[in-house]
Amino acid sequence: MGRFSRLELALGALFLVGVAVAGVLLGILGTQEPKSRESGFSPRCPNVSLAERIDCAPDHLATESLCRRRGCCWSPLGQPGVPWCFFSSDHGYRIEEGPRETEQGVEVSLRRLGAPSLFGRDSGSVLLRAQFQSSARLRLQFTDPTQPRFEVPHDHVGPFLGPAAADPKYRLEFRENPFGIRVIRARTGAVVFDTTIGPLIFSDQFLQISTRIPSGNLYGLGEQRRGRLKHQLDWRTWALFSRHPNANDTNLSGVQPFFLCLEDKSGASLGVFLMNSNAMEVALSPAPAVTFRTIGGILDFYLFLGDTPEQVVQEYVQFLGLPALPPYWSLGFQLSRSSYGSLEQLKAVVERNRQIQLPYDVQYADVEAMDRRRDFTYDQTNFGDLPKFREFLSAAGQKFLITLDAAIAADGDDYGTFQRGSQRGVWVNESDGVTPLIGEARPGRAVFPDFSNPECVEWWEEEMQRFHQIVPYDGVWIDMNEATTFVPGSVRGCADNGLNFPPYTPSVADVPLFRRSLCPDAVQAWGRLYDLHNLYGHGTARATRRALSRLSPGLRPFLVSGSTFSGSGRLGGHFLGDTAATWGQLRAATPTVLEFGLFGIPYVGGPICGSWGGPSEELCRRWAQLGAFFPLARNHNGDGGEPQDPAWFGADSALVGSARHYLNIRYRLLPYLYSLLRRAHARGDTVTRPLLHEFYAEEATWDVDEQFLWGPGLLITPVLEPGVEVISAYIPDAVWYEFESGSRLWLRGTWTHLYLPGDRLGLHLRGGVIFPTQEPATTTATSRRNPMGLIVALDENQEATGELFWDDGESADTVATKSYISYNFRFSNNILELSVTHNNYSDPHGLHFRELRLLGLPRAPLGVAVTDGAGGTVASQHNVTYDAATKVAVVQGLQLRLGQSYAVTLTLGTRDIDRFDCHPGEGASPERCRSLGCVWNETTSAQRVPYCHYDGPDNGYVASEIRYWDTGATAAVSRERDDVTDDIIGDVIGNLSLQVTFHTDHLLQFKISDPSARRYEVPVPLSLPDAPQATPQSRLYDVTIQDRPFGVQVRRRSTGTVIWDSQLPTFTFGDRFLQISTRLPTPAVFGFGENEHRAFRHEMDWNTWGMFARDQPPGYKLNSYGFQPFYMGLEEDGHAHGVLLLNSNAMDVTFQPTPALTYRTIGGILDFYLVLGPTPEQVVQEYTQLVGRPMLPPYWALGFQLCRYGYESDAEIADLVQEMNRARIPLDVQYADIDYMERQLDFTLSPRFQGLPELVRKIRNDGMRFVLILDPAISANETNYPAYKRGVEQDVFIKWPDSNDIIFAKVWPDLPDVAVDDSLDWDTQVELFRAFTAMPDFFRNSTRAWWAQEISEVYENPQNSSLSIKFDGIWIDMNEPSSFVHGTVGGCRDRELNFPPYMPQLGSRSEGLSFKTLCMEGQQHLPDGSPVRHYDVHNLYGWAQTEPTLQILQNLTGERGIVVTRSTFPSSGRWAGHWLGDNTAAWEQLDKSIIGMMEFSLFGISYTGADICGFFGEPSYELCARWMELGAFYPYSRNHNGNKDKRQDPVSWNSTFEELSRAVLELRYQLLPHLYTLMFRAHADGSTVVRPLLHEFVSDKTTWDIHRQFLWGPGLLVSPVLEQGAAEVSAYLPDARWFDFHTDEEVGFRGQFRNFPAPLGHVNVHVRGGHVVPQQLPAINTQLSRRNPLLLTVALDDALAASGSLYWDDGVSIDTFERGEYLLMSFTARPNILELRTVHDGYKDPNSLKFTEIKILGIAGNIQKVTVTRDGDGVASPHTFTHDPEKKVLKITRLELELGQNHTLQWA
Repeated sequence: MGRFSRLELALGALFLVGVAVAGVLLGILGTQEPKSRESGFSPRCPNVSLAERIDCAPDHLATESLCRRRGCCWSPLGQPGVPWCFFSSDHGYRIEEGPRETEQGVEVSLRRLGAPSLFGRDSGSVLLRAQFQSSARLRLQFTDPTQPRFEVPHDHVGPFLGPAAADPKYRLEFRENPFGIRVIRARTGAVVFDTTIGPLIFSDQFLQISTRIPSGNLYGLGEQRRGRLKHQLDWRTWALFSRHPNANDTNLSGVQPFFLCLEDKSGASLGVFLMNSNAMEVALSPAPAVTFRTIGGILDFYLFLGDTPEQVVQEYVQFLGLPALPPYWSLGFQLSRSSYGSLEQLKAVVERNRQIQLPYDVQYADVEAMDRRRDFTYDQTNFGDLPKFREFLSAAGQKFLITLDAAIAADGDDYGTFQRGSQRGVWVNESDGVTPLIGEARPGRAVFPDFSNPECVEWWEEEMQRFHQIVPYDGVWIDMNEATTFVPGSVRGCADNGLNFPPYTPSVADVPLFRRSLCPDAVQAWGRLYDLHNLYGHGTARATRRALSRLSPGLRPFLVSGSTFSGSGRLGGHFLGDTAATWGQLRAATPTVLEFGLFGIPYVGGPICGSWGGPSEELCRRWAQLGAFFPLARNHNGDGGEPQDPAWFGADSALVGSARHYLNIRYRLLPYLYSLLRRAHARGDTVTRPLLHEFYAEEATWDVDEQFLWGPGLLITPVLEPGVEVISAYIPDAVWYEFESGSRLWLRGTWTHLYLPGDRLGLHLRGGVIFPTQEPATTTATSRRNPMGLIVALDENQEATGELFWDDGESADTVATKSYISYNFRFSNNILELSVTHNNYSDPHGLHFRELRLLGLPRAPLGVAVTDGAGGTVASQHNVTYDAATKVAVVQGLQLRLGQSYAVTLTLGTRDIDRFDCHPGEGASPERCRSLGCVWNETTSAQRVPYCHYDGPDNGYVASEIRYWDTGATAAVSRERDDVTDDIIGDVIGNLSLQVTFHTDHLLQFKISDPSARRYEVPVPLSLPDAPQATPQSRLYDVTIQDRPFGVQVRRRSTGTVIWDSQLPTFTFGDRFLQISTRLPTPAVFGFGENEHRAFRHEMDWNTWGMFARDQPPGYKLNSYGFQPFYMGLEEDGHAHGVLLLNSNAMDVTFQPTPALTYRTIGGILDFYLVLGPTPEQVVQEYTQLVGRPMLPPYWALGFQLCRYGYESDAEIADLVQEMNRARIPLDVQYADIDYMERQLDFTLSPRFQGLPELVRKIRNDGMRFVLILDPAISANETNYPAYKRGVEQDVFIKWPDSNDIIFAKVWPDLPDVAVDDSLDWDTQVELFRAFTAMPDFFRNSTRAWWAQEISEVYENPQNSSLSIKFDGIWIDMNEPSSFVHGTVGGCRDRELNFPPYMPQLGSRSEGLSFKTLCMEGQQHLPDGSPVRHYDVHNLYGWAQTEPTLQILQNLTGERGIVVTRSTFPSSGRWAGHWLGDNTAAWEQLDKSIIGMMEFSLFGISYTGADICGFFGEPSYELCARWMELGAFYPYSRNHNGNKDKRQDPVSWNSTFEELSRAVLELRYQLLPHLYTLMFRAHADGSTVVRPLLHEFVSDKTTWDIHRQFLWGPGLLVSPVLEQGAAEVSAYLPDARWFDFHTDEEVGFRGQFRNFPAPLGHVNVHVRGGHVVPQQLPAINTQLSRRNPLLLTVALDDALAASGSLYWDDGVSIDTFERGEYLLMSFTARPNILELRTVHDGYKDPNSLKFTEIKILGIAGNIQKVTVTRDGDGVASPHTFTHDPEKKVLKITRLELELGQNHTLQWA
């Protein structure tokens, strides 16, 4: 709207050529003085800094000759901007008389000094009147006492008659010669206005004055689009001359000669207003100083001194006239466009935006709706029904606005408006004062109303009334009211005189002054346009407001004006004018809106999405988000181009979703916005408010202009750059809450990065503010009928205040007539008071406050009571919800009638689900609980709810010195509360440090430690980058440090979900008791171990699980062999995260339904690592990247394995192997348990097993492998036992602290020369028959060497090579470490370590930590020699043994080998697999084995499985058969049992069992290429092998609770039978296409449970559509099977696509992947084609393997042809195929597709 065409611009440019020379010559001539006056003058040049120079040649590129002629000082410099020619001390005036007191203040008479004139016609004398108009307002008026000069005829500011203020905040000082004045703040003595920096110049057409200002914090001086709120004082000059906007962003429509200067952090501020309407400019210099130059009138300054910036604005606005209060409906969203084309198209726009349910109140018709763009007409062809359009809108509660230009077509007889105006003489005239000046505007040749003429005002009103009778409308947009003409000056040009070509032209964008405006010598009733030009728009608005008031008496006028002057806010709002649809203009919008708040025009906004240039969807979306929070929220675009109303982008577009969302928020907050506008109307407050107005003490806010506030309370942070989702934002020093979640933003007084994706804007509510709200609707007419509410955002003192102004929203003068309701709201001491302060209005809709939303409420409201203003009880049927995570309480269903006072009293307390155990130790009692400062309450709603719980959220710790960086954060954490003592906690560490590190975009660490003392830290290396790699823009998380009480909060950026929040009362950091809790986003938690769990997903009903490595067979609530302090949590939307606590001390974890969990550990530090996923599978990948990827087992290790504790001799093993071969049951690995040792001594060979070395050689020659067991315990009772002797010599054993004495345990080794009596009880056997044993310290380097030697002498017996056992793997057992005596023989010495003050909730808790293991005081030594207590490193024992064992094995064998370990710690999977321990032959162990495997998948240990058929007890036939079916799908598939029970291997039952075992194991072996590929993916990428269904189908919450089925990778679903007597299995098939692996048939359903037949021997296996499964024909061992043909099963998905891969190497070599010695193939299917491609070709299989059979499942139609190509060329292929259209299976056989070659199969 209102842009100039290219033709108009071109014509103007041609005119410019004609006038430029004249203008320049006149300017030069104006500087000439008679030579007699110039000669002999020698300037006195002051010694001033460069920053204090005042330019003496602002009109020219300075030359020395010009400078000399002007009597100025010449000093050329190379620095940009610094004037070379500057004023001397001889310029200006001196005091001739005064100062003398007057009734109004003081007067001073000035006399001009003798320096040459710059532009001639200087006033010889000047009178300064200083009027002390109020305590905060000072007027400094400079006039010529000898002649009258033009003064602004302001319609609100009248003469000041006195008396002078008695107690001004200022005082004056004068400098006599040259004259200067200083204004000094009385309270501080600070000089705030100081003109001594430069001379006063007062000539007829050039007036200049300079002043120092108290700081460089300068704001205001408009209208410009500078892109910044705060001015840059780097010699910039800004012109103030009303000009219709075009591509240039300087001196725009309005003229606002006002600036505000913030002096310092105290908030003291200065406002300066120059009441002058002539063309002017303001030059800014770094002194800091401001120079005003104007070309007429007088210098009439008003100074406003405030204690805050907001006070200055209030003073200024009250002086000029308080802003108009807009009608309520005008706060709704508005749509406008210059070129709808027709009324039908306009209606279509309205309808489509209604259909998307967009809040939308106002529709404009622009000038295109006029007849030939003439005011007060309409186009009866294209807009014929316009008279009814308002009725069309009104029916839906919408309003209609028209556009009026301040230019009237000079069209002759057929245009009544022009004729009537001409008859009444209402036009601006040419310089003769008689002839109407004719210019050119949008209707063509045009005249311009003279709104200074009362007759014109009457005429304008009548025309508006006439048109309203024809086309009813609700308000007016006044455009083009800068006295704009498309031809320079007039159609006749402008005369060559000093008004049109003044001696000095300010630095306006268009030269000369009449380039885009009327001739300056034109005449109005008030005088020449030269003086009045900048008042033209103001006059238009004034006349329009008067007309609207009379048009609809009693209703509030609505108008927005393009051009404004100081005080225009009293008349209406301001539209910022046409802007380009660019990101730069989007950025410039906010500073400009904020400036108009300073100028007293709060109702302001620009064109959302830009008015020309065509915005991208992203730009328009971001603009719509921002524009939703401009007081005037209007989408407007100009002529041509595409539409940009929200609905045009599509009902489902991101723009519509985002725009609707934020407009709904706007409408919800309209009562708050309306109340702010009333404050502006009543006392001059800003509405859109710069941050510095509220937070002036924070220097960072002085430059913030891309964020802003609504009033004091709502912080708006938009995104203003393309493609950006993370922005830098300043969070002022206050409590802030996220608007949508209500959760507290634990940042204040700092810059931070906010994640704001494409659909989000930053919105934060300030604590301490109460916001009135109303349920939104699509119009304000509807929303004003809806229930109201309050958002109570509490500050740090749990208080808040607010107010509400409410009237009918449209009547005029409701404030003056007091026809309104007003409330003060206050929340304090848990009471919300709604106090009516005025009530003279009755809302017709019977409104009530229905909802209270309280943010930051520390505890749940257990009761809510309502009383009325008289204190009487009010019955209330409300309901209350409380979110303890966000601390948001919502009270709904209230009936608090608008206009009445109430008090709402909350009774706060702790709900059962929010109780955190204050006495986790044993022996809790009411007395003990209260002594801890906690609450004892035996009334609970569930079992295990703690009776003793914390009273509130305070944990006694506070954080200070909080610092954030791009790479992390730090804080000091201190304990404030010392009033509670606790034997459990012991010595509390009062000062802690927090270090947060953003390692990568998906990995962060936070570490809480004691900065004053070195504490034990886990010596397990993690894979961390050398330096943090996360970037603020790309990381997936945000971290905030909560200060009081202390906590750490981690939030997922993309969703805002808080995944860690430890601001809970439990936080404690003692020497031997560390406790921390976190809230959880959902109760879906998986992991922690090693424990036997009844479900994969943890039970959250107050269960506590202990973790401490112990020789403990699996049992409920018992801590077993490993220590895995890692969990994965799911979020409500299915996103996942993982948390590792890197702490190796004994601990327990309590789960409660809050949901929350509490860690308690008894040493070390709190060192947490969080991975952000966001999928469950990515969580594991990221976690294993941190702790180490799982090892890749050798291919043979995926074969079936047999072991038994209790083999009588090597002959028994030989017979077993022979029987397995006879039965043709696949078997790859045979074990010997400790039976093979002599008296269970490591590195020995029992006489009963002398044939074992030969047996091992034989089975290895047959293609099998052998694994032997080693325990860590070394017998110390031998006279000739090299292992012990050398161990002592090499100092490898764990000893007593500060002693050389070994700590002796007892484990398996028997004493020499004793006969063990098995009939005795266990403890007696241990006492009588077990030898003392020493435990190697595997941290020591010496131990690694010793261990290597001992193992090597088993592999290569140095005494007798025939006794060498050529094992292929090592099974390390009993390495918790286990002991059959508790602590040591003879007992432990340090009771406090073995029975710590807090004993975690472990099995046999009363027995202490040394139960079944070593004494905790045992001393070990890290590789660097540092001593550590076994107390701290106990849980690392197995971990420390594992890595050296694998290295030794690989060094001996030269092959990959396997190590299987019983005890694990995070990262153990890098070197070993794990079996799930000594389980029991029981049905309930089947599903627990699945749970265990899935948990160890999370822990990064892929190679895992349970003892098939159970270790303890004797399985039934059916149980063992079902376990063989399940065990065939264990990655580590081993049948193993104990020595007191009968055999359970497959050949120990009957032939039917053999057949069953053979079938399920052949199925396994057929799938080994797939399993091996999955193992490779685990090793390379960290993917899981045994995979929970939720990893693939996390959006399906049914899968979150499934643990009786599992996946192999993403594509193979295993649904075993787990119950006795079952002949079918209930299995869940998630939402995918599924095929029965055995029959190839599609199942035909998805997303539900079904029963599948499951006879004994049958395992239900389903292939997921979209996946390719590589296979190989099975054999009795992998050495043979690896020679067999390869197969593929291709299961197509719904899109008839599938993919898969095959990893292949030699199966035994070390680091084949790392060395690139492997083959990787990809398989890709899409409709009618399958491609086999080699991705990596680093291995050639010696067996010339080929794919011989491929099955494609889910292929319909009738396949007639299958072709094969290799590398794109056809090849002869002997294949055959069959296609079953009913089963949809294409089977291709007799293929010869070489492994490692690229082949393509096509079918038709």
